[in-house]
Amino acid sequence: MEKALVERLEAAVACLEAAVASGASLSAAPRDLGDGLEAAAAAASDPAIVAYDEFVAGAVGRLTAAAEKIGGKVLDATKVLAEAFAVSKDRLVQAKQLQKPASMADAQDFFKPLNDVIAKAIAMTEGRRPDYFNHIKSVADSLTALAWVGFLGKDCGMSFPTAHVEESWQMAEFYNNKVLVEYRNKDADHVEWAKALKELYMPGLRDFVKKHYPLGPSWGPVGGAPVSQPKATAPAPKAPGAKAPPPPALPSAPLFTTEKSPKSAQPKEGMSAVFQEISSGKAVTTGLRKVTDDMKTKNRSDRSGVVSSSTAAPAAAPEKTSRAGSFSFKSGPPKLELQMGRKWVVENQVGKKSLAIDDCDARQSVYVYGCKDSVLQVNGKVNNITVDKCTKVGIVFKHVVAAFEVVNCNGVEVQCQGTAPTISIDNTSGCQLYLSNDSLGASITSAKSSEINVMVPSGATDGDWVEHALPQQYIHSFKDGQFITSPVSHSGA
Repeated sequence: MEKALVERLEAAVACLEAAVASGASLSAAPRDLGDGLEAAAAAASDPAIVAYDEFVAGAVGRLTAAAEKIGGKVLDATKVLAEAFAVSKDRLVQAKQLQKPASMADAQDFFKPLNDVIAKAIAMTEGRRPDYFNHIKSVADSLTALAWVGFLGKDCGMSFPTAHVEESWQMAEFYNNKVLVEYRNKDADHVEWAKALKELYMPGLRDFVKKHYPLGPSWGPVGGAPVSQPKATAPAPKAPGAKAPPPPALPSAPLFTTEKSPKSAQPKEGMSAVFQEISSGKAVTTGLRKVTDDMKTKNRSDRSGVVSSSTAAPAAAPEKTSRAGSFSFKSGPPKLELQMGRKWVVENQVGKKSLAIDDCDARQSVYVYGCKDSVLQVNGKVNNITVDKCTKVGIVFKHVVAAFEVVNCNGVEVQCQGTAPTISIDNTSGCQLYLSNDSLGASITSAKSSEINVMVPSGATDGDWVEHALPQQYIHSFKDGQFITSPVSHSGA
C-alpha cells in the first residue's frame, strides 16, 4: 500500500514540475489536484482495498509463479489476468471518489478499461486454436467474474456479486477440469496452475466479495463528481525512450451492456407464429378459397389413385445432411429457443462455445439435437435434459428432476454440478462424465455404448479427480443351470 501511495505522489510531483518548466506558476495548478490526491490516497488506504491487495498478491502471485514454470501462451494469458485484477482494483478506488451512476448506461465509459482487458483475453482464444487452448479458455471465461464491480443494485440485471462470481467460474471450470485431467499424471506444473486458478476464484474472490462488497462497490457521496466525468489522475512518468503501448483491442461485445436481447424483436416462426396469429383476434380463415366439387380428388379423372407402371417416379430431391461421427442427420437453421413455455430446443449449433440457458425452471425440459463442437450451460433446475445426435459437445448443468439422457452421440463431455437421479447413455461412442459430490448417488444406465469414463471427486483437499471406466464388454458363463454375467475388468479402473 505504501508503495502505491509513493507512486501516486511521485506522479503528482512530476506533473507539477512539468507545469513549472512550461512557464506556469504553482498558483495556476488545478485547485482540486491536492484534493484529488488526498481522496485517492484515502481510497487506497481503505481496509477493503488493503485486503484486496493482500488477496491478489497471494492468489494471483501463486498462479503467476506456476505460469512462469510453463511459459509460452499460458504465461501470456496469466499476465492478462493479472492486468484485469489490477484494473478491477483501480475501478474500486475510483468508485470511492465518484457519485454512484443512475444506470449502467451512465457507467459505460467507467467500466471500459475492464472491458478492454477482458476482450484482450477473449481475443487470444479466437481464430486457429492455439497451443494450450484449455488454459487460455479457462482464463478468458473466468475473467467475466470481475464484472461484479458493475453491480448497481438488484434491478440492474445482474446477479448479486457473490452469486455472479460463482456463476462465472462454473463456465470456466469446464475447461479448467480438462487441464487437470490432461496433465494429472504428466506434468505437475500444469496441475498446480489449474488448481491455483480455481482457488483464485473459488473460494478466493468469492469470499473476498462476500466479506467486503456483498452489495457491490462502495461509491462516493451524493453530489460528488459524476461517473461520466471521472477525476483525472496524473499519468505515471515514462522511462526515457519507452514507447507508448498500443491501444487495446475493442471488445466484440461489451461486458457491461444495457441493450436487451434482440430475440424478442425477431418474428416468430413455426408453431409459435401460428398460435400468435390465432391469439391476435384476426379472422384466420380470411383469404382461403372455397373447395368446389370439381376440385375434390374423388371427382378428378387425373387423380384416380392408380399408379401407372409406365410413369417414372420423380427423382427425390437431394437432402442436405451432416455427419456426427457415425450418425447422420438432417441439418437445419440453428435454434436456441423456448417452445410453448415448456421445452428448450437447442439445434444445429456448430462451433458455439458459450451457449447458455439461464431463465429455466423445474417444469421445463431441454432437448439438444444435431450440435457439433459446442458447449451448452444450463443454469438452474430443469425436469430433464436430452442430448441427441451430437458430436464433440460439452454440457454443463446444475440439477435435473427426472433424468439426463445421451442418445446417438459421439465424443460428449457432461458435467453435473448439482443432482441428477438418473443418467442414461445409449448408442454413444465416447462419453466423459463429471459428477459432483451431490450427484454421486446417481443411477447410470448404459446400452450399446463404448468409451464411457466417469470422473468423481477424490475427496482430498487438492480438488483432484479420480477416473473410473465403465465396462463395455462382458463375460457370460453357464453355471448351475443359468448364465452368470460379469464385466470385463479394465486395467485403468
